Amino acid sequence: MPQPLPVAVAQPPCVPYDVAANARAHAAAIRAADARVVVFPELSLTGYELDAPVVATDDERLAPVVAACADTGALALVGAPVAGAGDRRHIGVLAVDGAAARVAYRKMWLGGAEPAHFAPGPEPAVVEVDGWRLGLAVCKDTGVPRHAADTAALGIDAYVAGAVDRPEEAGVQDERARRIAADHGVWVGIASFAGATGGGYARTAGRSRIWSPQGRVVVAAGPEPGAVARAVLG
Repeated sequence: MPQPLPVAVAQPPCVPYDVAANARAHAAAIRAADARVVVFPELSLTGYELDAPVVATDDERLAPVVAACADTGALALVGAPVAGAGDRRHIGVLAVDGAAARVAYRKMWLGGAEPAHFAPGPEPAVVEVDGWRLGLAVCKDTGVPRHAADTAALGIDAYVAGAVDRPEEAGVQDERARRIAADHGVWVGIASFAGATGGGYARTAGRSRIWSPQGRVVVAAGPEPGAVARAVLG
């Protein structure tokens, strides 16, 4: 077994469309988290603004996130609109470390108004950190058993996701996480957006959590923007 892995789920405050301000908030969350991996909500760098421009991996506005990862040794899994093949746009996960950012995953299962703005991603994805294999997901992905099964088939120790949900949907997150843990025997972490954002979300759920492979909530944040919850997997 690999060494225990400190993981945090963060829900930083978000200014709509303002990547620079949001990157600074992400950096503050990374520094506060004291974790090897910090997971952020869906579209956390822009807010749930479906028309936000894509964020390039070499965007200079990401510099505070890269610097925070360099200083803390963290890997940040950040939500952002990203480019795809041709002129396609995707809801993405950027993996940011102390050297650079890369697109680690593109959301496969779109919901609501998303298909009018984004294309589905092509395949499940895993990032490896210190011998741990972390399957990646974004919001609706977590509600599709096939997604968890296809991701687990790659060989994973944990399944981590960024989400945007309404306050009354916090129980749905819990139900999905417990199912994934039970079906695949893995840790589950969901970073859940807190505060108001676009897409009609005047309020969001917050309450980011990490579940054990037995389906037990081991740590939970409150509903407020700025909260971070941390657990040691292992």
